[in-house]
Amino acid sequence: MMTKSDVGLRSERGPILLAVMVATGVVAIDATIIATAVPAIVGDIGGFAQFPWLFSIYLLTQSVTVPVYAKLADTLGRKPVILFGIAVFLLGSILCGVAWDMTSLIIFRALQGIGAGAVLPITITIVGDIYTLEERARTQGYVASVWGIAAVAGPALGGLFAQWDFWRGIFLVNIPLCLVAFWLLARNYHEKVEKRERRIDFAGSALLTAAFTLLLLGVLEGGAGWAWDSPISFGVFGGGLALLVVFVLVERRAAEPVLPLWVLGRPLLRATAVVGLAVGAALIGLTAFVPTYLVVGLHVTPLVAGLALATLTIGWPIAAALSGRLYLRIGFRSTALIGATLVVLGTVVLALLAPAPSIATVAIVGFVIGLGFGFAAVPTLVAAQASVGWEERGVVTGANMFARSIGQSIGAAVLGAVANGVIAAHGGNENDPATIIAASTAVFVGAAIVAVLLFLATLLMPRERRADAAPAPVEPAPITGPITGLG
Repeated sequence: MMTKSDVGLRSERGPILLAVMVATGVVAIDATIIATAVPAIVGDIGGFAQFPWLFSIYLLTQSVTVPVYAKLADTLGRKPVILFGIAVFLLGSILCGVAWDMTSLIIFRALQGIGAGAVLPITITIVGDIYTLEERARTQGYVASVWGIAAVAGPALGGLFAQWDFWRGIFLVNIPLCLVAFWLLARNYHEKVEKRERRIDFAGSALLTAAFTLLLLGVLEGGAGWAWDSPISFGVFGGGLALLVVFVLVERRAAEPVLPLWVLGRPLLRATAVVGLAVGAALIGLTAFVPTYLVVGLHVTPLVAGLALATLTIGWPIAAALSGRLYLRIGFRSTALIGATLVVLGTVVLALLAPAPSIATVAIVGFVIGLGFGFAAVPTLVAAQASVGWEERGVVTGANMFARSIGQSIGAAVLGAVANGVIAAHGGNENDPATIIAASTAVFVGAAIVAVLLFLATLLMPRERRADAAPAPVEPAPITGPITGLG
């Protein structure tokens, strides 16, 4: 059993939170910043047919490594894992900045994703360690807002570097930010981990990584790299499922499994994982398609479209901060239900009004959906973290982040396939406003369906039997208090 960390002194928490936000921001922006710079990249080093892999490989390596890093954080401690992730991400960024052709750039993007896979779950876990239950909603809201801002700022920065004819800058700009985050954590973040003999589940890690690599590869490339009903598609999905079965068998006998099966065996953790899955899918559906919907449908500038979508990023942290007071009064489940209801309401209204594009509609609805995400995503994550001790919090947080990453992968693939199908049915003209409006409407309907899944998942959360389970504010690290009824 590991001892509790001694992080969380109030004099340290400010620099630690800043480092967490910087590290999260760099990883989040790098997922989107490359989009608007693709023409400049292809024009310089070629490889037009391969450029979709710049997105797929980053998302793939990031997603499949999250559970592995999360388990290592519970085994070795948070600090070595997060510093390793930042260092690998920094190395990948430097190499991307000097890539000489598309193949090398894709390989180095994979390295970036391997580093990002460590940053994602560990930053959220650290916040769960050093802040009390009352404070966690506000601080998690800050971190969540970073993702929303990145969705808007990423493409804008990419376009700016492309306009300057310096696409390599989108990777090299990571260098000072990674160094700042690394230094702040190395200097201010201290933890005490009990020294004992540890067993790292290499077999489980390899099987999990290989299984989800194949499954995510099938989702990302299905309908694009090959047909959904092609032999290669069946082979990729079949191989992934077979490896997943072997993984489950291995984990049942592992002394310290990389992804303990109890994570999906507890009702609360199972429900919050589905919430994360739905949040990821709905979020990618909105952030990926709303800008094109407005730019092509209304002929507005990308900046105006980004500002309209930015209301979502404003609503999220506001609701996340308010949710802390709310869930202490009415419980995690009730707070999450309020959020899920707002997401359903917002996405349904957006889908109904989509045939008549309006910046005001997108801005108002986006704000409502952002409020919903804040009230749903943060309380469910905090509930999952609060239901376990320090030695299990990394795995639980990683499972939630993994579910959200999988949701984004599946959402991007499925909603993208829906949009492409509608575009093809309308003649295939991607510059025709009527065609893009029809395709976007179909995507927003899909997002509304995902929102209903989000609502159902929150309904499945167990009711808390006690509302007085907040830990003492003097010692924020050990969130192991008597929160009963949480699975």
